[in-house]
Amino acid sequence: MDVQSIARYLPISPTKIRLVCDQVRGLEPKRALEILKFMPQKGAPLVSKVIKSAMANAENNFELDPAEMVISKIVANEGPRRQWRRFGARGRFKPWVRRTSHIMVVLSDRPAPDAPVEPEAAPAEEEN
Repeated sequence: MDVQSIARYLPISPTKIRLVCDQVRGLEPKRALEILKFMPQKGAPLVSKVIKSAMANAENNFELDPAEMVISKIVANEGPRRQWRRFGARGRFKPWVRRTSHIMVVLSDRPAPDAPVEPEAAPAEEEN
């Protein structure tokens, strides 16, 4: 079963968040939180907050054990941009763009180890 959590309108650009998201994709949530605790990036606390929320959703809403789940999908999408302005020297205008982002974390059950697949015997071709 998939459990998700979304944080919207975060005041950081999505490219900065994606650098953090790439480090924790495919990990267990508790292991990901340990890694995020020691990352120096500004987006690390924001991503850890969303992962904690997804773990709480799994435990409280669906009665699942977060220790047996993995981060199957973590995405940082672009939110709305806010135009800002600064006035420069000689009457010039310096536009700034303040970017926002949305983070979505999906936790899913750990895939069960598949039984080894036996190779099928290919039919022998006749040689002429």
